[in-house]
Amino acid sequence: MLDAIRWDADLIRRHDRPGPRYTSYPTAVQFHGEVGSFDLLHALRDSRKARRPLSLYVHVPFCANICYYCACTKVITKDRGRALPYLERLEQEIELISRHLDQRQVVEQLHFGGGTPTFLSHDELRRLMEHIRKHFTLLDDDSGDYGIEIDPREADWSTMGLLRELGFNRVSLGVQDLDPDVQRAINRLQTLEQTRAIIDAAHALQFRSVNIDLIYGLPRQTPESFARTVAEVIALQPDRLSVFNYAHLPERFMPQRRIQENELPSPADKLAMLQGSIEQLTAAGYRYIGMDHFALPDDELAMAQEDGTLQRNFQGYTTHGHCDLIGLGVSAISQVGDLYSQNSSDLANYQQSLGNSQLATQRGLHCNEDDRIRRAVIQALICQFQLSFRDIEERFAIDFRSYFSAIWPQLQQLARDGLIELGEHGIDVRPAGRLLVRSLCMLFDHYLEQQNQQRFSRVI
Repeated sequence: MLDAIRWDADLIRRHDRPGPRYTSYPTAVQFHGEVGSFDLLHALRDSRKARRPLSLYVHVPFCANICYYCACTKVITKDRGRALPYLERLEQEIELISRHLDQRQVVEQLHFGGGTPTFLSHDELRRLMEHIRKHFTLLDDDSGDYGIEIDPREADWSTMGLLRELGFNRVSLGVQDLDPDVQRAINRLQTLEQTRAIIDAAHALQFRSVNIDLIYGLPRQTPESFARTVAEVIALQPDRLSVFNYAHLPERFMPQRRIQENELPSPADKLAMLQGSIEQLTAAGYRYIGMDHFALPDDELAMAQEDGTLQRNFQGYTTHGHCDLIGLGVSAISQVGDLYSQNSSDLANYQQSLGNSQLATQRGLHCNEDDRIRRAVIQALICQFQLSFRDIEERFAIDFRSYFSAIWPQLQQLARDGLIELGEHGIDVRPAGRLLVRSLCMLFDHYLEQQNQQRFSRVI
């Protein structure tokens, strides 16, 4: 199953199209305003009864500087005083949510994202973690997966020491590109030395895992310059890497309007960057997990893919997909049982709701049986690169081929094209199809025809 991926430029040209990244199915595009806080409280009650373990996501939206490529929910400010009012509302949300859960529900996974989580001062980070520990049951033996996103320009050795003391054992560093010319074009000046200092601190302080994010397709990038960035990053020896395709959508994301379109690399150069980075990472011993993610063979994600337990949720690839995901903070998404719910993405609305002792749930979705079937199919394909028809049939009491008869000709075409093996008992994604697994998953997406695909990044 875990053969090396195979580069096939012709297949990529034919099957590369915009589509979701499937951190969930249905995707967040399907969320609607008929889901509110009552629905979330009802789902939390069911979670409490079942005593399901928990995954917490905490969104800290503040950044001191704007990165032009960014599509995250963020607030750009140099006023550090804005953090305290937000922190107070976040603490209220923690209290409101925790009342409807059981202390015996252990938090197996915790992740601080943003924005820039280390925008918070050391005292504020300590205060927030103490509040979380007061209201949720965190593991104290360093066995939990407790991660935080780091901007190397906003952290130092003392920050890393504090984070380790607070219980974090995983860090993810935004790097994107190390070429100074590219950095100027995206307004993110960050030296290799700054990045290396944080990684050295993480290794010295025995963080369990270090992830680095890179982006290809940024302005002024060339295949040669990006290859140098990848080589420098490999030398830093991160446990995991994410190599994302930059999606230029200035009509949706205002900061991207500051990027000069004539400085963006050509489609051919973007393909060359991806192909080159795959070859470099593979030669360095990294394994392609899927969806732009790479990991060393002894990393937990790689081992989970080996034994069939790898899953995917709003935090990306995970070994904790069995947990109920509680999203805390502005724009944060929860997945509790069959309910998806999302907080308001407007900071003022979020803070006002919590100020009135009300949850800030603004929209969401209840999964129906068809959603559950398709979610299971997409999850298997995107995590394991294979699907057993019998597993789906026994789990949901359906005949797979009959249920998906409408797309069977398209699956047969993918098989003729060499992306998949379509057998009597299941689907295997071939090495040439693994880079294009999103295109395969899109066939099973019931909602996709109703959507404007320009909302999404391209597969490659």
